[in-house]
Amino acid sequence: MKSDYRTIKVELNQGVVILKLNNPPVNQLSKPFVDEMREALTEAFKENEVKAIILTGTEKNFIAGADITEIQQFKEKQAILPFVMENNRFLNSFELGPKPVIAAINGNCLGGGLEIAMACHYRIAAQGIQVGQPEVQIGLIPGAGGTQRLPRLVGLPDALKMIVAGQPISAEEGLQKGCIDEVAPPESLLEKALEAAQRFISGKLIHKDRMTRLRKDKLPNFVTKKMVISYARGEAEKKGKGYIAPFKAIEAMERGLSDDFDAGLKIEAELFSDCAVSDVAKNLIGIFLNTRAAGRLPRIKGIEPQKIKTVAMLGGGAMGSGICNLLLSNRFHTILWDINDEAIQKGVAAIRKTYDFPIKKGKMTQEQLDRMINERLITTTSLEDLGRVDLIIEAVLEDMKIKQGIWKQLEGICRPEVIFGTNTSALPITEMASVLQDPGRMIGLHFFNPAERMQLLEIICGKKTSDQTLATSVAFGRAIRKVPIVVNDGPGFYVSRQLGALLGESTFMVGEGVDPALIEEAVLDFGLPMGPATLGDLTGLDINYHVIKNFERSLGERWGISPIYELVYRTGCYGRKTGAGWYDYSGEKPVPNPKVEEVIKKYLKENGIKPKKFSSREVIDRMLARAINEAVLMIEEGICDRPQDMDLAVIYGLGFPPYRGGILRYADAWSIRNVYEHLLKLEQVYGVRFKPASLLKEMAEGGRTFYGRAMLS
Repeated sequence: MKSDYRTIKVELNQGVVILKLNNPPVNQLSKPFVDEMREALTEAFKENEVKAIILTGTEKNFIAGADITEIQQFKEKQAILPFVMENNRFLNSFELGPKPVIAAINGNCLGGGLEIAMACHYRIAAQGIQVGQPEVQIGLIPGAGGTQRLPRLVGLPDALKMIVAGQPISAEEGLQKGCIDEVAPPESLLEKALEAAQRFISGKLIHKDRMTRLRKDKLPNFVTKKMVISYARGEAEKKGKGYIAPFKAIEAMERGLSDDFDAGLKIEAELFSDCAVSDVAKNLIGIFLNTRAAGRLPRIKGIEPQKIKTVAMLGGGAMGSGICNLLLSNRFHTILWDINDEAIQKGVAAIRKTYDFPIKKGKMTQEQLDRMINERLITTTSLEDLGRVDLIIEAVLEDMKIKQGIWKQLEGICRPEVIFGTNTSALPITEMASVLQDPGRMIGLHFFNPAERMQLLEIICGKKTSDQTLATSVAFGRAIRKVPIVVNDGPGFYVSRQLGALLGESTFMVGEGVDPALIEEAVLDFGLPMGPATLGDLTGLDINYHVIKNFERSLGERWGISPIYELVYRTGCYGRKTGAGWYDYSGEKPVPNPKVEEVIKKYLKENGIKPKKFSSREVIDRMLARAINEAVLMIEEGICDRPQDMDLAVIYGLGFPPYRGGILRYADAWSIRNVYEHLLKLEQVYGVRFKPASLLKEMAEGGRTFYGRAMLS
């Protein structure tokens, strides 16, 4: 048979043709790749000497799934539906074909990859690989039979868990559940697949009897199905507010899974198409693609990052211990420095505590943690011991003179190429680097608490940060599995300033007579994980106060602090750490703090302000208008000029609802002209805080958007 395919290598072995799929980088199911697979399978079916077919992948992937950039192009359901049905015909063609097809799953097998494997007649997987249907994570459902084949193999309850949550499982768990027939060591995978092929050839296995579409033994009866579906829908409603795909996936299994398999495929295709053209899917796909591209800046293209093997962590407090967790978990040799032995002991204890959750969940044992710490962690109280490291990250007191003193001392100890990374959340990087002979080696590495769990790493360039330092820092961010977002130095950088603009407006509304509980509810309904009062109590009202005061000094009167916040700050109730803030935490559940309530009541009475009713929409529009305007001002100031990165920052750093796409994607949907006009109205009532940025005015008048060509760099 033909052997000169661009994406497939063909080998013949004792009547078995092995089709090695090779569509770099991850064997994505692009149309040209699928067309070649179809052609190769058709040829193999026709060839007399071919008795069985093995599909396998290359490198770390079997098949990673669909090429979502192709899906992204479709705007109308009528246009995408024929495309989806054509894919179903392709899978049906080899499931119903004249010869057995074996999936030798060499690497991760996700989305469309698992759908292809389930259409094969036998599935053998390498140990430790992942299989799953994660489509809901990008706003889609399985679109090539996944909702119809997976329940037939693993049962409806397990299929609902895998599809509705979108969480992959291991090959070993797949064997236990039934979507994998055999697990083998990676080095003997093909050998075992050839043995399976021979069992088909000899007649020990009959491929016509092993078609997934024919399986009914794991499907529930009508009453059980109704109960399982009802439970799944209830769980999805708790977690899936604002999303579409989880409910469409449930509907596909509820309406499908009948004796008419092809009717089930048609239902799934219709529901997949509904998802694919939705704004939610467009937003989530955009986030996925932008996350993959984060940190790939023209400025550092072609620059080879330095190799980072050993990292020193200065300070073992809350942030330092979390960062050490990241370093150790990602196999970096780590040196923890602190001021004395007592601080070191506390730091090591704090590092161990960051592993409580994975140990509790069975993802790690105490013995594994002990071994990792013994092998990879060194502690010291002497800066002299840091001479051999490749990168130093500092998380000591937020005091410029203390930080500068440490860096100045280290400059005399470390090699010239060692990168100095500060975890400051507010202090200017440029000023901090000014004490160094080579300020180009310093960069901001702003982690978010808890560092071991929060996905964002805000990388801040000082005015003299070198391209080499930046390239290495981005690569390091990727190596510790963070989403690296690069911004330039400025007050609060990007995330802290955006947070202050987004949630800071709430206290001004409270001072106008709006019930704080109404604001909390509006923010939660919008999709943020917590309201401004809850978040303020968590981060500390005193810290937030000083941050806003710093913005006021740096950015002028539009950042003036609200009278209510000033009064609340003076109560000394700073949040959870003092037992009370906006809420009182002395009981079983947080309740409004009477002390703060009295302060607000007194202020409103003295100023003749009556209670004011705002709708949730009014609350959100006001907060978002200010946040959008602040983002545009930061673009003007050169803090960041990549809307896609700015949106990733608020999603991964602030919990902005992903299905809304980010603050600037939301602004495009609202329409830039509407945002601008709303700001003008707010400015008339509330003054300079809402004065529209010049760039926003230009965009509104020119019909430009953040995600139009004119704004992307």
